[in-house]
Amino acid sequence: MTSAKLWGGRFTGATDPLMDAFNASIHFDKRLFEADVLGSQAYAKALARIGIITSQEQDLLVNGLETVLNEWQTNIFVIQPGDEDIHTANERRLGELVGNVAGKLHTGRSRNDQVATDFRIWARDESKKLLIYVKQLISATVERAEKEIDVIMPGYTHLQRAQPIRWSHWLLCYAWSWQADAQRLEEIIDRMNVLPLGSGALAGNPFNIDRELLAKELGFKNVIQNSLYGVSDRDFVAELLFWASLTMIHISRFSEDLIIYSSGEFGFVTLSDAYSTGSSLMPQKKNPDSCELLRGKSGRVFGQMSGFFMTYKGIPSTYNKDLQEDKEPLFDAVDTLAGSLQITTGVLSTLTIHPENMKKSLSIDMLATDVAEYLVRKGVPFRETHHIAGAAVRTAEEHGCTMDKLELSDFQQLHPAFSQDITEIWNFEKSIENRSSLGGTSRATVLEQIHKLKEWLNIN
Repeated sequence: MTSAKLWGGRFTGATDPLMDAFNASIHFDKRLFEADVLGSQAYAKALARIGIITSQEQDLLVNGLETVLNEWQTNIFVIQPGDEDIHTANERRLGELVGNVAGKLHTGRSRNDQVATDFRIWARDESKKLLIYVKQLISATVERAEKEIDVIMPGYTHLQRAQPIRWSHWLLCYAWSWQADAQRLEEIIDRMNVLPLGSGALAGNPFNIDRELLAKELGFKNVIQNSLYGVSDRDFVAELLFWASLTMIHISRFSEDLIIYSSGEFGFVTLSDAYSTGSSLMPQKKNPDSCELLRGKSGRVFGQMSGFFMTYKGIPSTYNKDLQEDKEPLFDAVDTLAGSLQITTGVLSTLTIHPENMKKSLSIDMLATDVAEYLVRKGVPFRETHHIAGAAVRTAEEHGCTMDKLELSDFQQLHPAFSQDITEIWNFEKSIENRSSLGGTSRATVLEQIHKLKEWLNIN
């Protein structure tokens, strides 16, 4: 096999060495080595079916490609200076192994439909791994929520104490976010799983290649129906980068809560030593570095998405070299997500909670809404009860005490519907149990959430 460029026949002059380096992608697209080999093996079989190559040549090509794959997997593949990209490198090495028959493999195929196929195979397979990590995170969250269902804590809005809730209810808030992430990823995997191979450079394959059989061979559910679209579509990259950004935002928000809850001012949780570091100056410090890094990496992933979107928006139809810029952002985002999801699972699984500190942070004023609801149950319109409950809070402040220390007469001055049973309001557990509508924080409804998530995860 000659070392000349695959596209060099029309050119007589040498390219600028700087342009060669600028144009090359082998330093990052070598990650596609397995997908490229699998696609080429399938294509060799398809060529044999239509008589372009013999069955003996097919076997020679398929076996030679298997050797190429093994060299990549065992880290003995040697990239040569002329290896512009993963396709060039693999074809060059195949030629060294099997001779001139390697030149028949590219019949009717372009690097345009080849790279589009390789990248979809890689993205599909990596997405399936990410889906496993997301489900492991959800499973760990559900397991913890079930075990610690009787722990109660303050719920917050605007970072102000609002109403009492179950710790498990807070945990499941994120479990449901991650379930939505998992469902979105499943949809993206399904949409991306269509085959571009057989589109040629842009106009289609001239040898009547059997694309349906190619799709079946490579695990695609269908073929892309338009060759122009086949070589140029990178919506699956855009979708995956958006998915990665949104999933990292959910991880970031979870991390932010844990950073707050692990602070000395809250003391609700302590992160495991495995996911914390100390200060180089202050020996008493235990820093939530894992959560801070997770929070920070969400910005990194979003940056990869925004950068690719700005590239993608200006590309005219069919393949343009700008699309070489699709891989590094997705490679980085996938790597970041793979690590972040596993670290988040580790942080969540190993942290220690302090139920006594959570309970001590509950305050009677958090039951002001329960006072309003008490009056609603006695027939007073809610708009009135909200105002009356606020007046009760103000009266307690004026008396220098909490609402549960007010006399019945103090309440009855606000509204005659108050009676001795107002004392039953001052119970955080009862307040929580009153939130028994579907999706609420009562024990039964939290257990129902756990049941539904376990059912979705196929956990017995």
